[in-house]
Amino acid sequence: MRVVDGVIAVGVAAALLVAGLSARHVPTDLDPLGYAFLVAGGLALAARRRAPVVVLAVTAACALGYQAAGFEVPVVAYLFAVYAAVRAGHRVAAVVASVLMLGAVPFAILASGLHTTGEAFTQSRDVLQLAWLIAAGAAGEALRQAERRADEAERTREETARRRADEERLHIARELHDSLTHQISVIKLQAEVAVHLAGKRGEDVPEALLAIRDAGREAARELRATLEALRDDDPNPPRGLDDVPELVDRARSTGLDAHLTIEGRREDVPAAVGRTAYRIVQESLTNVARHAAAATASVRIDHRPGTLVVRIDDDGEATVDTAPEPGVGLLGMRERVTALGGRLRAEPRREGGFSVEAELPVGHPA
Repeated sequence: MRVVDGVIAVGVAAALLVAGLSARHVPTDLDPLGYAFLVAGGLALAARRRAPVVVLAVTAACALGYQAAGFEVPVVAYLFAVYAAVRAGHRVAAVVASVLMLGAVPFAILASGLHTTGEAFTQSRDVLQLAWLIAAGAAGEALRQAERRADEAERTREETARRRADEERLHIARELHDSLTHQISVIKLQAEVAVHLAGKRGEDVPEALLAIRDAGREAARELRATLEALRDDDPNPPRGLDDVPELVDRARSTGLDAHLTIEGRREDVPAAVGRTAYRIVQESLTNVARHAAAATASVRIDHRPGTLVVRIDDDGEATVDTAPEPGVGLLGMRERVTALGGRLRAEPRREGGFSVEAELPVGHPA
């Protein structure tokens, strides 16, 4: 767009300069200044998209300047500026500036000293006609309305697509619930009953039966988490940073020596960032309790300018020689962080144990 605006600006400047050179004109000492105003008024249009009101004022001043210098050239650049200002939504500024121009042009022509008062007002109608102003403003308004309708249509299409995706997601969740939840629950229940009866009789519980029971529990947990993500209709308010202390207290109640540290100045954190931080802490502490065989865990939330850093360290059995297995929880954390434009690091610590660190942009850097 900048290239197009530049080409238009150069073309208008050239046209104004040619018109000034070819028009009937009595040479004066102000001719160089008049030519400068002609060129400057056209070149100012290069910035009409970035600063339409400023360009409106500059082209008006240039038009009055070369009229006062004796160049009776139509104010073409100013009409382009009116169009650009109205298209950008600055209708009031365009109307006020045009009213002032209609009154100022005759006096600028009169200031050249080449016309009487009557001739100056007559000549002003040729230089700046009300019909030209109305046409320029109407063209800008028509295009602005067309662009707005196009934007609204695009938003409507996006909202429709999003709504259909939500409906399909809910449909998938219900199908999963109907087809899988019952069968998995039955398998898990039967396995738990069999383990219980075997233990009550004093018999050795087969490893395969224990594996079935544990697999059923894990499958039920993962399916429940998947269904919650697909349905996205939890009646409870979403969890966020304010709920992290509860997670740490819950982990401490299981025997894990968990500590929470909050650093930096607390600022407004987007809801999506807060939910992601909560999920990272939740999944990390769950992994510590289930897999790490750790005695202690530390959770640190650091509020930095433009960034929220969440770090969870434990003293479990992980070492730098053992690569972490990319389970569902770790993959889910990485997807959440990446979706927000952040970074996630999850790896064993040199001193032993495991570390998860996420950097989440909060959208208002200092």
